[in-house]
Amino acid sequence: METARPTGASSAATPPLQRARGEASALVGASRRGQRARSGIRRLHQAGCLKLRFPRLPSDECQAVVINTAGGLTGGDRLALGFELEAGAALTVTTQACERIYRSSGGAAEVELTMRLGQGGTLSYLPQETILFDGGRLARRLTLDAAADSRFLLLESVILGRAAMGETVTEGEIVDRWRIRRDGRLVLAENLRLGGAIGALTARGCTLGGARAFSTLVWQGPEPGAMLRRLRGELREGEGASLVDGLVVARLVAADGYALRKRLWPAVALLAQSPLPLVWSV
Repeated sequence: METARPTGASSAATPPLQRARGEASALVGASRRGQRARSGIRRLHQAGCLKLRFPRLPSDECQAVVINTAGGLTGGDRLALGFELEAGAALTVTTQACERIYRSSGGAAEVELTMRLGQGGTLSYLPQETILFDGGRLARRLTLDAAADSRFLLLESVILGRAAMGETVTEGEIVDRWRIRRDGRLVLAENLRLGGAIGALTARGCTLGGARAFSTLVWQGPEPGAMLRRLRGELREGEGASLVDGLVVARLVAADGYALRKRLWPAVALLAQSPLPLVWSV
């Protein structure tokens, strides 16, 4: 027996859900004022849910705060960030808050970050942590082209659920793809993927050993061997740092997000030669 369709009912397929789209990029240069070189914006582009804010600082560097007005990411969202520094410019990039990756109903949230660093430039990319919720999926790509005499510090941190909120992550996926070039030559290529039964996977000793938070740091600067020795003095059991083609590469782990942030304070202060951005304290 066939059931009659109600009058006016539509046979059209359910329309796709609205997804977040955002783009933001900035060109930063340095202007001489007597003996001082002050960095500032040369060009700025913003579109969609991504915004950049530049707080006034007492120092001569420029600081960019990334804001995602979508309030988090889920499958199908796409963000693109780009930063370029002219010769001698200095920029610190951070985020207004932790980025949240919510349960996906299909596909991964995609984030692409592209950076170029000119001669004598200084870049600190210090976003707050990324929080992966159960069922969340994230695919990120980070590309940096840097001059050989430039200085930079790159940081990415991941928290697998908020312990204080009683959250656990049993299933999901996070993929990080890093490509760093020095004067056009590839010096670091890393692909990280945690996926599937992520809770069981990260409980193994060969991955996180039950830890729920981790950070990756990559640093370029003068005397990398000496910096590596100093950084290793700050590390604990289960963490590590290596010298890779002139880059100091380190991985920090912690039981939860709060413990990880406490671990990051001294490591970032050492590598950046400056404290974390003030927005981290808000």
